[in-house]
Amino acid sequence: MGHIFNFHDAAAYDKWFDSQTNRSIASLEVQLMLDMLKPLRTESVLDVGCGTGCSLLALLETGLDATGIDPSPYALDIAYTKVKNRADLYRGFAEDLPFEDNSFNHACFFATLEFVDNPQKAIQEAIRVTKDRIFFGVMNRYAIKGIERRFKGIFTETIFNKARFFSIWELKQLIRASVGDVPMSWRTVCFFPTASSKLTHRLEHSKLIQRFPFGAFVGVVITLVPRFRTRPLTLKYSKSTAGPVRGFAGSTRLNYAGRK
Repeated sequence: MGHIFNFHDAAAYDKWFDSQTNRSIASLEVQLMLDMLKPLRTESVLDVGCGTGCSLLALLETGLDATGIDPSPYALDIAYTKVKNRADLYRGFAEDLPFEDNSFNHACFFATLEFVDNPQKAIQEAIRVTKDRIFFGVMNRYAIKGIERRFKGIFTETIFNKARFFSIWELKQLIRASVGDVPMSWRTVCFFPTASSKLTHRLEHSKLIQRFPFGAFVGVVITLVPRFRTRPLTLKYSKSTAGPVRGFAGSTRLNYAGRK
């Protein structure tokens, strides 16, 4: 089940976006998600662990048919004040999604895997309900900011005490263990404390810089490959009494029962 945001967690998380610096950081992370997911307008997307609605709102503003699910009723209450009736909101867990197979074109985890009890089960569930692509956005274990957050948690009780940080390699390994060898790509953002200056803004949006594995926020996207189950098909037939017919080359003899 993992950590479920209580009232104070949800309020503190939503308040984090009040400052211009934090809004700039969130904008970078959301833009990375949209750039990598590449959804088309009106396509359906499931925001797994939608929280207070930051990423859900961005999906709606892109013209997507968005659905959000989260285990915290307090977070969902805040999310509803932002999205109103533009999105369907469900209370539920990432490890047990209440949707049919292939219900959505895309799915996204936006700082969600850090707080679930069984990340591999959550990934498998997302794979089950999704047809095209899945985006995973996580806090980077090896970024300076990630180290700082974990170090701060030693001395002060924060939400990050409940979080599980990932490296790019750990996340890729977890995904492959869940779905196998599917097309996958990764990038990172948030290398600098703020992207307010023109220079840092250009660097943060540089595709070359984003290929360095030490940004505070990691984005991984996978493209799902259709798989089909096959089994031998048994055909019942009886020996034909009809005479043989010549094949196209005149050398192969066939009858209605099969190849002779």
